[in-house]
Amino acid sequence: MKIGVFGHECKEDQMYVIKDLFEKLNGWKADVYVQSLFLDFLQNQYGYNPEIMGVISDTGMDLDIALSIGGDGTFLRTVLQINKQNIPVLGINIGRLGFLADISRSQIDETLDELFRGSYKIEERSLLQVEIGETERENRRDACIPGPFNGFNYALNEIAISKRESSSMITIHTYLNDDYLTSYKADGLLIATPTGSTAYSMSANGPILLPQNRNFVLSPVAPHSLNVRPIVIPDDYTITLQVESRTHSFLVSLDGRSEDMPAGIRLKIKKADFRTRLVKRFNQTFYQTLREKLMWGADGRS
Repeated sequence: MKIGVFGHECKEDQMYVIKDLFEKLNGWKADVYVQSLFLDFLQNQYGYNPEIMGVISDTGMDLDIALSIGGDGTFLRTVLQINKQNIPVLGINIGRLGFLADISRSQIDETLDELFRGSYKIEERSLLQVEIGETERENRRDACIPGPFNGFNYALNEIAISKRESSSMITIHTYLNDDYLTSYKADGLLIATPTGSTAYSMSANGPILLPQNRNFVLSPVAPHSLNVRPIVIPDDYTITLQVESRTHSFLVSLDGRSEDMPAGIRLKIKKADFRTRLVKRFNQTFYQTLREKLMWGADGRS
């Protein structure tokens, strides 16, 4: 089995987990490849040289499974580097909360045993895609060009529209399938997938969706009107946004990757034409993750 290991900078007290992981992979006689930046960090920071078959560059990769070691941020960066190559990703959590990287340190051995026995399932998750259109002033309503973001204008968690400064709100004119919805006067607007409903959207009081839901969530961030609430829409809708700002610019963030945009530009957001594949254990459910990560049902009085 060809295994790719992706990671990020880690603390010294986390190195024993990483070393144990490589030893376990070698024990299964896996063909192990490591992301180049992660390997450079391990070598330069800790002098650690794992036994591997090769290095993963930013170009194409031939892998059966990708292991993401870190937190949810590392997981999202792994999805970004894999791009559209249809490689399943398993998230190993040595960070904090971990909804995407949901395999804890204590579960690594048994999870890898299940992985090499073929005892796992694949969940497919929807992504969002953004297209950057022309400004209203240029009067080219149908013109859309692929967005920047280094050619990967997709998000697994959410697309966030936000103001650049803390002094003034922005106005986000919002259309669903070309029908006018409303104009949000707020600090920003989040468009989240079911996967991202437990991320930034949740902190903006958005609802939690099951990963299998075929919906997206629109959650305003600090709206000026108290009667504005998050809304759930079908995931086959096209969302069109146009932003007004006193600073004449605003930010568009895809899973935390931000680009500055001029006010008046038209954004079209829709479901991507491909999905990200996640490796999950048979005995691990989304409900279990909610109970463990969000402490649902926990009684602090005891």
